[in-house]
Amino acid sequence: MSLLEVFGDSFARRALLEAVMVGGLCGAVGVHVLLRRLPFFTMALGHATFPGVVLAALLGISLFAGAAAFGAVVVVVVALLGARDRVDDTSAVGVTLSGAFALGVLLLSAQAGFSRDLTAYLVGSIITVQVGDLVTTALVGAAVLAALAALHKELVLGAFDRGGLAALGYPVLALDVVLLLLIEATVVTSIPAVGTILAVALIVAPAATARLWTERLRATMALAAVLGATSGVVGLAISLQWRVAAGATIVLVAAALFAVSLVVAPRHGLLARRPAALVPVAATTTAAGQGPTRAG
Repeated sequence: MSLLEVFGDSFARRALLEAVMVGGLCGAVGVHVLLRRLPFFTMALGHATFPGVVLAALLGISLFAGAAAFGAVVVVVVALLGARDRVDDTSAVGVTLSGAFALGVLLLSAQAGFSRDLTAYLVGSIITVQVGDLVTTALVGAAVLAALAALHKELVLGAFDRGGLAALGYPVLALDVVLLLLIEATVVTSIPAVGTILAVALIVAPAATARLWTERLRATMALAAVLGATSGVVGLAISLQWRVAAGATIVLVAAALFAVSLVVAPRHGLLARRPAALVPVAATTTAAGQGPTRAG
Protein backbone atom coordinates (compact mmCIF):
# COMPACT_ATOMS: atom_id res chain seq x y z
CA MET A 1 0.00 0.00 0.00
CA SER A 2 1.41 3.41 -0.98
CA LEU A 3 1.59 6.44 1.30
CA LEU A 4 -1.15 8.11 -0.73
CA GLU A 5 -3.43 5.20 0.05
CA VAL A 6 -2.43 5.09 3.72
CA PHE A 7 -3.19 8.79 4.18
CA GLY A 8 -6.11 8.86 1.79
CA ASP A 9 -8.82 9.48 4.38
CA SER A 10 -9.39 12.92 5.90
CA PHE A 11 -8.78 11.71 9.45
CA ALA A 12 -5.45 10.22 8.37
CA ARG A 13 -4.37 13.50 6.75
CA ARG A 14 -5.28 15.41 9.90
CA ALA A 15 -3.30 12.92 11.96
CA LEU A 16 -0.35 13.25 9.56
CA LEU A 17 -0.28 17.03 9.93
CA GLU A 18 -0.51 16.73 13.70
CA ALA A 19 2.33 14.19 13.74
CA VAL A 20 4.61 16.47 11.70
CA MET A 21 3.91 19.54 13.82
CA VAL A 22 4.15 17.78 17.19
CA GLY A 23 7.23 15.78 16.19
CA GLY A 24 9.07 18.86 14.98
CA LEU A 25 8.15 20.88 18.06
CA CYS A 26 9.12 18.11 20.48
CA GLY A 27 12.46 17.60 18.76
CA ALA A 28 13.44 21.28 18.95
CA VAL A 29 12.36 21.69 22.58
CA GLY A 30 14.03 18.41 23.50
CA VAL A 31 17.47 19.90 22.85
CA HIS A 32 16.93 22.38 25.68
CA VAL A 33 15.54 19.60 27.87
CA LEU A 34 18.79 17.68 27.44
CA LEU A 35 20.96 20.77 27.93
CA ARG A 36 19.27 21.45 31.27
CA ARG A 37 19.09 17.75 32.16
CA LEU A 38 15.33 17.90 32.56
CA PRO A 39 14.04 14.54 31.22
CA PHE A 40 12.83 13.61 34.73
CA PHE A 41 11.03 16.92 35.04
CA THR A 42 9.43 16.44 31.63
CA MET A 43 8.25 12.95 32.49
CA ALA A 44 6.88 14.00 35.86
CA LEU A 45 5.21 17.09 34.40
CA GLY A 46 2.89 14.95 32.32
CA HIS A 47 1.67 13.24 35.48
CA ALA A 48 1.48 16.52 37.39
CA THR A 49 -1.08 17.93 34.96
CA PHE A 50 -3.49 15.15 35.96
CA PRO A 51 -5.42 17.26 38.55
CA GLY A 52 -6.12 19.83 35.85
CA VAL A 53 -7.50 17.09 33.61
CA VAL A 54 -9.78 15.75 36.37
CA LEU A 55 -11.06 19.23 37.21
CA ALA A 56 -11.63 19.98 33.53
CA ALA A 57 -13.56 16.74 33.11
CA LEU A 58 -15.71 17.51 36.15
CA LEU A 59 -16.41 21.05 34.90
CA GLY A 60 -17.11 19.89 31.37
CA ILE A 61 -14.38 21.95 29.71
CA SER A 62 -11.43 20.96 27.51
CA LEU A 63 -9.12 18.42 29.13
CA PHE A 64 -6.11 20.00 27.51
CA ALA A 65 -7.06 23.48 28.69
CA GLY A 66 -7.26 22.13 32.23
CA ALA A 67 -3.92 20.38 31.86
CA ALA A 68 -2.25 23.52 30.52
CA ALA A 69 -3.60 25.76 33.28
CA PHE A 70 -2.71 23.44 36.14
CA GLY A 71 0.65 22.62 34.59
CA ALA A 72 1.53 26.31 34.47
CA VAL A 73 0.81 26.62 38.21
CA VAL A 74 2.96 23.57 38.95
CA VAL A 75 5.84 24.97 36.88
CA VAL A 76 5.86 28.21 38.85
CA VAL A 77 5.83 26.32 42.16
CA VAL A 78 8.72 24.10 41.05
CA ALA A 79 10.77 27.10 39.91
CA LEU A 80 10.20 29.00 43.16
CA LEU A 81 11.08 26.00 45.31
CA GLY A 82 14.17 25.26 43.24
CA ALA A 83 15.38 28.83 43.75
CA ARG A 84 15.66 28.29 47.52
CA ASP A 85 19.13 27.44 48.80
CA ARG A 86 18.05 24.53 51.01
CA VAL A 87 15.88 22.83 48.37
CA ASP A 88 17.66 21.33 45.38
CA ASP A 89 16.00 21.18 41.98
CA THR A 90 15.47 17.42 42.00
CA SER A 91 13.72 17.49 45.35
CA ALA A 92 11.51 20.37 44.25
CA VAL A 93 10.48 18.48 41.11
CA GLY A 94 9.93 15.18 42.91
CA VAL A 95 7.84 16.54 45.76
CA THR A 96 5.76 19.02 43.76
CA LEU A 97 4.98 16.87 40.75
CA SER A 98 4.26 13.68 42.64
CA GLY A 99 2.10 15.66 45.05
CA ALA A 100 0.17 17.13 42.15
CA PHE A 101 -0.47 13.69 40.68
CA ALA A 102 -1.65 12.46 44.09
CA LEU A 103 -4.07 15.39 44.22
CA GLY A 104 -5.51 14.34 40.88
CA VAL A 105 -6.05 10.77 42.13
CA LEU A 106 -7.71 12.13 45.28
CA LEU A 107 -10.06 14.35 43.29
CA LEU A 108 -10.93 11.47 41.01
CA SER A 109 -11.63 9.06 43.88
CA ALA A 110 -13.84 11.62 45.62
CA GLN A 111 -16.28 11.74 42.71
CA ALA A 112 -18.67 8.82 43.04
CA GLY A 113 -19.71 7.42 39.69
CA PHE A 114 -17.15 9.37 37.69
CA SER A 115 -16.69 7.41 34.46
CA ARG A 116 -15.00 9.83 32.05
CA ASP A 117 -12.58 7.86 29.89
CA LEU A 118 -9.11 9.38 30.26
CA THR A 119 -7.31 6.78 28.13
CA ALA A 120 -6.74 9.20 25.26
CA TYR A 121 -5.12 11.63 27.69
CA LEU A 122 -2.70 8.97 28.94
CA VAL A 123 -1.62 7.33 25.67
CA GLY A 124 -2.85 9.70 22.98
CA SER A 125 -5.33 9.30 20.14
CA ILE A 126 -3.85 11.06 17.15
CA ILE A 127 -6.30 9.60 14.62
CA THR A 128 -9.16 11.43 16.33
CA VAL A 129 -7.67 14.95 16.15
CA GLN A 130 -9.92 17.61 14.70
CA VAL A 131 -9.25 20.85 12.88
CA GLY A 132 -9.41 22.73 16.18
CA ASP A 133 -6.62 20.54 17.57
CA LEU A 134 -4.48 21.28 14.52
CA VAL A 135 -5.00 25.02 14.95
CA THR A 136 -4.07 24.80 18.62
CA THR A 137 -0.93 22.81 17.84
CA ALA A 138 0.10 25.26 15.13
CA LEU A 139 -0.42 28.34 17.33
CA VAL A 140 1.24 26.88 20.41
CA GLY A 141 4.10 25.44 18.37
CA ALA A 142 4.74 28.75 16.63
CA ALA A 143 4.72 30.61 19.95
CA VAL A 144 7.11 28.14 21.59
CA LEU A 145 9.56 28.16 18.68
CA ALA A 146 9.43 31.96 18.48
CA ALA A 147 10.24 32.21 22.19
CA LEU A 148 13.13 29.76 21.85
CA ALA A 149 14.53 31.77 18.95
CA ALA A 150 14.17 35.10 20.77
CA LEU A 151 15.81 33.82 23.97
CA HIS A 152 18.27 31.41 22.36
CA LYS A 153 21.49 33.00 23.65
CA GLU A 154 20.15 33.55 27.16
CA LEU A 155 18.76 30.02 27.50
CA VAL A 156 21.95 28.43 26.20
CA LEU A 157 24.14 30.52 28.50
CA GLY A 158 21.90 29.63 31.43
CA ALA A 159 22.32 25.95 30.64
CA PHE A 160 26.14 26.16 30.73
CA ASP A 161 26.90 29.06 33.06
CA ARG A 162 24.10 30.26 35.33
CA GLY A 163 26.54 32.36 37.34
CA GLY A 164 27.70 34.14 34.21
CA LEU A 165 24.10 34.74 33.16
CA ALA A 166 23.34 36.35 36.53
CA ALA A 167 26.55 38.40 36.41
CA LEU A 168 25.44 39.88 33.07
CA GLY A 169 22.28 41.12 34.74
CA TYR A 170 19.78 38.69 33.26
CA PRO A 171 16.80 37.55 35.42
CA VAL A 172 17.83 33.92 35.89
CA LEU A 173 14.70 32.81 37.75
CA ALA A 174 12.40 34.41 35.17
CA LEU A 175 14.27 32.70 32.33
CA ASP A 176 13.98 29.38 34.19
CA VAL A 177 10.23 29.86 34.52
CA VAL A 178 9.92 30.74 30.83
CA LEU A 179 11.80 27.63 29.75
CA LEU A 180 9.78 25.38 32.05
CA LEU A 181 6.56 26.91 30.72
CA LEU A 182 7.72 26.25 27.15
CA ILE A 183 8.39 22.62 28.06
CA GLU A 184 5.00 22.40 29.75
CA ALA A 185 3.28 23.82 26.66
CA THR A 186 5.09 21.26 24.51
CA VAL A 187 4.05 18.38 26.75
CA VAL A 188 0.41 19.46 26.72
CA THR A 189 0.49 20.00 22.95
CA SER A 190 1.85 16.49 22.37
CA ILE A 191 -0.91 14.86 24.44
CA PRO A 192 -3.31 14.26 21.51
CA ALA A 193 -0.52 12.50 19.60
CA VAL A 194 1.23 10.35 22.22
CA GLY A 195 -0.39 11.11 25.59
CA THR A 196 1.29 12.08 28.83
CA ILE A 197 2.99 8.73 29.40
CA LEU A 198 4.91 8.75 26.10
CA ALA A 199 5.40 12.50 25.65
CA VAL A 200 8.82 12.53 27.31
CA ALA A 201 10.11 9.93 24.84
CA LEU A 202 9.07 11.98 21.80
CA ILE A 203 10.72 15.04 23.33
CA VAL A 204 13.99 13.41 24.40
CA ALA A 205 14.65 10.71 21.77
CA PRO A 206 14.97 12.92 18.64
CA ALA A 207 17.17 15.41 20.51
CA ALA A 208 19.41 12.63 21.85
CA THR A 209 19.67 11.17 18.35
CA ALA A 210 20.58 14.52 16.81
CA ARG A 211 23.37 15.05 19.36
CA LEU A 212 25.04 11.89 18.08
CA TRP A 213 25.31 13.36 14.58
CA THR A 214 26.31 16.98 15.16
CA GLU A 215 27.91 19.13 17.83
CA ARG A 216 26.60 22.49 16.64
CA LEU A 217 23.62 23.56 18.71
CA ARG A 218 21.51 25.14 16.00
CA ALA A 219 22.17 22.19 13.70
CA THR A 220 21.22 19.86 16.53
CA MET A 221 17.90 21.63 17.03
CA ALA A 222 17.11 21.56 13.30
CA LEU A 223 18.05 17.89 12.97
CA ALA A 224 16.09 17.00 16.10
CA ALA A 225 13.00 18.68 14.66
CA VAL A 226 13.40 16.74 11.40
CA LEU A 227 13.89 13.46 13.28
CA GLY A 228 10.84 14.15 15.44
CA ALA A 229 8.67 14.88 12.41
CA THR A 230 10.05 11.81 10.62
CA SER A 231 9.24 9.62 13.63
CA GLY A 232 5.70 10.97 13.57
CA VAL A 233 5.17 10.30 9.87
CA VAL A 234 6.76 6.83 9.82
CA GLY A 235 5.13 5.76 13.08
CA LEU A 236 1.71 6.93 11.95
CA ALA A 237 2.06 5.18 8.60
CA ILE A 238 3.00 1.91 10.32
CA SER A 239 0.13 2.20 12.78
CA LEU A 240 -2.41 2.82 10.02
CA GLN A 241 -1.03 -0.01 7.89
CA TRP A 242 -0.90 -2.58 10.68
CA ARG A 243 -3.72 -1.17 12.84
CA VAL A 244 -1.66 -0.78 16.01
CA ALA A 245 -1.49 2.03 18.56
CA ALA A 246 -0.27 5.19 16.84
CA GLY A 247 1.32 6.92 19.84
CA ALA A 248 3.32 3.89 20.87
CA THR A 249 4.44 3.25 17.30
CA ILE A 250 5.65 6.84 16.85
CA VAL A 251 7.70 6.60 20.03
CA LEU A 252 9.13 3.22 19.04
CA VAL A 253 10.27 4.66 15.69
CA ALA A 254 11.97 7.54 17.54
CA ALA A 255 13.65 5.04 19.86
CA ALA A 256 14.75 2.91 16.89
CA LEU A 257 16.34 5.93 15.20
CA PHE A 258 18.27 6.61 18.39
CA ALA A 259 19.41 2.99 18.66
CA VAL A 260 20.65 2.90 15.07
CA SER A 261 22.40 6.26 15.43
CA LEU A 262 24.04 5.12 18.64
CA VAL A 263 25.80 2.45 16.60
CA VAL A 264 26.51 4.10 13.23
CA ALA A 265 26.92 7.83 13.98
CA PRO A 266 30.30 8.81 12.43
CA ARG A 267 31.87 10.54 15.45
CA HIS A 268 29.91 9.47 18.50
CA GLY A 269 28.59 6.06 17.47
CA LEU A 270 29.82 2.81 18.96
CA LEU A 271 31.49 1.80 15.69
CA ALA A 272 33.45 5.06 15.64
CA ARG A 273 34.81 4.37 19.11
CA ARG A 274 36.66 1.14 18.26
CA PRO A 275 39.88 0.94 20.27
CA ALA A 276 43.20 1.46 18.54
CA ALA A 277 44.12 -2.13 19.32
CA LEU A 278 41.74 -3.21 16.54
CA VAL A 279 43.84 -1.43 13.90
CA PRO A 280 45.76 -4.05 11.86
CA VAL A 281 49.31 -4.54 13.16
CA ALA A 282 50.77 -4.56 9.65
CA ALA A 283 49.32 -1.17 8.89
CA THR A 284 50.71 0.19 12.14
CA THR A 285 54.14 -1.24 11.41
CA THR A 286 54.14 0.18 7.91
CA ALA A 287 53.15 3.60 9.13
CA ALA A 288 55.84 3.47 11.79
CA GLY A 289 58.43 2.41 9.23
CA GLN A 290 57.54 5.27 6.92
CA GLY A 291 58.08 7.85 9.66
CA PRO A 292 61.96 7.93 9.63
CA THR A 293 61.98 7.73 5.85
CA ARG A 294 59.88 10.88 5.52
CA ALA A 295 61.94 12.62 8.19
CA GLY A 296 65.15 11.77 6.37
